[in-house]
Amino acid sequence: MSAVKETTAPASSSSDRVRGRRPVAVRDTPRVLSIAGTDPTGGAGIQADLKSIAANGGYGMAVVTALVAQNTRGVRSVHTPPVGFLREQLDAVADDVVIDAVKIGMLGDVAIIDTVSTWLQETVTGPVVLDPVMVATSGDRLLRRDAEAAMRALLPRVDLVTPNLPELAVLADEPVATSWADALAQAERVSAQAGVIVLVKGGHLTGTTACPDALVDATGGLGDDRSLVEFDGLRVDTGNTHGTGCSLSSAMATLVVRSGSWTEALGKAKTWLTSSLRHADVLEVGSGNGPISHFAELWASSGTTSSRQDGAGILTGWWEDIAELRTRIDHLPFVTTLADGTLDPARFAWYLQQDAIYLRAYSRVLARASALAPTAEEQVFWATGAAGSIEAEMELHRTWLSTYAVGGMDVEPSATTTAYLDHLHAATVDGDYGRVVAAVLPCYWIYQDLGERLVGASHAEHPFAAWLDTYADPAFATANARAIEIVAGAAARADEAGRETMRRAFLASAAHEEAFFAEPIR
Repeated sequence: MSAVKETTAPASSSSDRVRGRRPVAVRDTPRVLSIAGTDPTGGAGIQADLKSIAANGGYGMAVVTALVAQNTRGVRSVHTPPVGFLREQLDAVADDVVIDAVKIGMLGDVAIIDTVSTWLQETVTGPVVLDPVMVATSGDRLLRRDAEAAMRALLPRVDLVTPNLPELAVLADEPVATSWADALAQAERVSAQAGVIVLVKGGHLTGTTACPDALVDATGGLGDDRSLVEFDGLRVDTGNTHGTGCSLSSAMATLVVRSGSWTEALGKAKTWLTSSLRHADVLEVGSGNGPISHFAELWASSGTTSSRQDGAGILTGWWEDIAELRTRIDHLPFVTTLADGTLDPARFAWYLQQDAIYLRAYSRVLARASALAPTAEEQVFWATGAAGSIEAEMELHRTWLSTYAVGGMDVEPSATTTAYLDHLHAATVDGDYGRVVAAVLPCYWIYQDLGERLVGASHAEHPFAAWLDTYADPAFATANARAIEIVAGAAARADEAGRETMRRAFLASAAHEEAFFAEPIR
């Protein structure tokens, strides 16, 4: 029998485990119990939970709360076994097996909720994740309305709750949030009232290509006294999302035991789920809202299916790789003083001079990307970007620099600017299209990401209002989204060595972006 690594996660200031919540015993192969309803087509409920747990490295167990007659088109009927039998199932597992984590799904009515709540209090010592299943994606009601208060009362007995936006509204007893900011505020109120971490999911937001998620803990227990940790992501264009909530919550229950960290668990779960969604259409299960492909990454790595990689998932991983870097950029003195209007105009002028120098050379790199592009559409996209960079440089010279900078462009590039441009030019030398576009992407993506927050600081009297307002340009947001798609496609087509070359180019450019924002105020 092979040895199993099992330790207790060390307590430290960087831990995102909160005093008073259940401790997380870190284990390589978590034993995870799903308490949920069934789905005979295999896409949701305990069937999806068991797949999700296995796909993320755990051993899954299941206790049935309800037998559901459903398929990809909807729910037909629900049969609920007696709650006494439910308790017998729970006790049978706990009497024999060490349970490292619990995932709770469909509960249905007050009696079931009360039975599970009592059992949790009497038996469970590890982390508990609650997916408050109330309404199916098809619109079918899966929780009696008279049980909503009981569901709210269950929250203090769990560690993490993972509602979609309509379910978050029910838990908060408020209207459904229509913006990401409103959803985060609503989650903070739920977290404060129940003492629970809330995983906010942006999948139901409309009118955006982004699909953000966030952990909200009103106690500030997400490491370094943080109460909010956000994760960006790209929306996957698929109608096959059946069981996504079940799968994400069971993945979180598994991965938090493997890592000891809720934030690390969510980062890994998002990468896995994005890949599972990207490959969902291949399954061709049902004629309605089909399931995700839980084992897509495993099948690809084992050669069971095509080895073509999921480009969006790859880029999501790169973006998470620079999460701490992006946080550092947000807190740089140049960025914070630009936002609050206290930035020294001389510092701003110096930044503008270096930015103009950068844009002039950056346009040549974009032109090189256009020359190497495999399609006419991509060729036009990068050529348009190159022309736009020249236009932006001329605008800087004509307006901003004439106002703020003595000498206009008659300055030398700084060591930081030179290093960044040397890196970009080096990426073009060997004619590797993937390397070039990966190297230029951070200038789009980080600028857009930072700009979304900086534009919120603008007001009529702000000394840099005109500059901040440039971040709100919808044309740049569209260009950024297209650049991400193009690089994702290049990553998907590349072999393993090519993807690693692209990743290194992307990470290096991101580091140069941070240095560029840091240099004006040292």
